[in-house]
Amino acid sequence: MNTSSYESPFCTRYASKEMQYLFSADKKFTTWRRLWVALARAEMKLGLPVTAEQVAELEANIDNIDYECAAEREKLVRHDVMAHVYTYGQCCPNAAGIIHLGATSCYVGDNTDVIIMRDALELVRKKLVTVIAQLADFAREYRAMPALAYTHLQPAQLTTVGKRATLWINELLDDLHEIEYRIDTLALLGSKGTTGTQASFMELFHGDSAKVKELERLIAEEMGFDKVVPVSGQTYSRKADYRVLSTLSGIAQSAMKFANDMRILQNFKEMEEPFEKNQIGSSAMPYKRNPMRCERITALARYLCIDALNPAFTAGTQWFERTLDDSANKRISVAEGFLAADAILNIMINVTSGLVVYPKIIRRRVMAELPFMASENIMMDAVERGGNRQELHEKIRTYAMQAGKKVKEEGLDNDLIERIAADPSFGLTKEDIEKTLVPENYTGRSPEQVTEFLEECVAPVLAKYSALTHETAEINV
Repeated sequence: MNTSSYESPFCTRYASKEMQYLFSADKKFTTWRRLWVALARAEMKLGLPVTAEQVAELEANIDNIDYECAAEREKLVRHDVMAHVYTYGQCCPNAAGIIHLGATSCYVGDNTDVIIMRDALELVRKKLVTVIAQLADFAREYRAMPALAYTHLQPAQLTTVGKRATLWINELLDDLHEIEYRIDTLALLGSKGTTGTQASFMELFHGDSAKVKELERLIAEEMGFDKVVPVSGQTYSRKADYRVLSTLSGIAQSAMKFANDMRILQNFKEMEEPFEKNQIGSSAMPYKRNPMRCERITALARYLCIDALNPAFTAGTQWFERTLDDSANKRISVAEGFLAADAILNIMINVTSGLVVYPKIIRRRVMAELPFMASENIMMDAVERGGNRQELHEKIRTYAMQAGKKVKEEGLDNDLIERIAADPSFGLTKEDIEKTLVPENYTGRSPEQVTEFLEECVAPVLAKYSALTHETAEINV
């Protein structure tokens, strides 16, 4: 541990090594070199004076990066790209003269950023699919278990534990579709030149537009893309960064909703996040089991939602063909947005792999409220026995208010059933009324909705990504 200088908590506590690597110096600068290889190979194929031997030399040294040399050179020339062109040339003396031929700095910088965002989105997708799969198993297991449903955080009607889980899954499915769209529509900058006009490449190819266009196609193909942006200034539109971080923000919103629901359910003692054998819930109160992981999801999700504003302002303040006020902000906000999304999903994988349910508490809380919710059914039974609906409705309303007052002001049990049974105008005994108090009869189509949703909406997605549903995540704290 480095104790003498600041280290990002994303690296020391939250994000996976896999995601950290995608935003590492090695990933960045080896991708720069892969782009220089692709450029040289395409230029060779299209007839420029680049030899197969030069391309082979570049390819053989992609990972042979002398970072000390690059740092020293950057101090001298104050330009990171030219420092790495020089460093690459030092280990590729035969190809040194054709590295970066016709390109501008954004050829490696922007194209690398797009490649890294694509790779990072694929990692996010893998983890998101795992969360969906685990929640789907949970929803299936508890599809029919009645539970209180809430509006305004007040008991409303009944749902099922599994049905509530489908609400979490449905939002995550929306996020997955957004990720798929972003991956499918990401385009490389290509080889656009200093102001996006491709003038330098037109010069190299003596005005042959077809070869300039083919150059871009060959580079994109080698880097695994089927498209480049159709027009640009020196950079790709920074709205691309905003769209990607907005997608990550969507995941944060869904995760926060899940985490906050879980925190409330843990307060109700109906459900809990996993609690490890030696975990300490509170330094002062040994009995506590705090929802620490879901609290962390909420905290990180809040950060990620706000982080999405960074590329929005960056995109809106670019002048003409480019300015450099994007760079410092972009290298922080995009990287840390992905690290935050990764951290959130790591915790969600951990939490959803071991959700704890307390059926007896859930049942007890249901039964405490069910007499209120069953009042219409009780009234209909009484009407069938000759009662007057309007009179009975008013009586039930009055008794419900009285019973609620007893519960709230005196801390007593709900005695609505006793009050109704004692009124001869209903013609019902306590036993008659209790026969109607079967929670499973008040959950509507919840169990069927769970089954239909899992079969029609979730199963096709999990089948498509069947190889990705076994992701595990280690969380450090």
